[in-house]
Amino acid sequence: MNEKFIREVIYYEDYYLDFLNAQKEDVKKKFNWTLQLISTQDRIPEKFFKHITGSSGIFEVRVEVGSDIFRIFSFFDKGNLVVLVNGFQKKTQKTPKAEIEKAEKLKKEYLEYKYKK
Repeated sequence: MNEKFIREVIYYEDYYLDFLNAQKEDVKKKFNWTLQLISTQDRIPEKFFKHITGSSGIFEVRVEVGSDIFRIFSFFDKGNLVVLVNGFQKKTQKTPKAEIEKAEKLKKEYLEYKYKK
């Protein structure tokens, strides 16, 4: 199948990889499927990719496997580049504020590093 890529998905440092590597195989497969969807589909359902209200441009990649819920935070850089940062397993309805703050800190770090003069 020859799919056209609309967005490029990368990760900053090893935060995403460390999180992913600690997961079970079925969770890894679901994340890979979801990231493929984000890369190739023009419109992504909120069920899989959603802006975090009140954040500074942070989005969550959303994955459910059975009754387990997982999130990876990300942000856009230069239009269609999606940068993955920290991830966690969601245990409550509300997304932990500390995880959002960590994502915002990593976004700031990434942008400062990439665009420093």
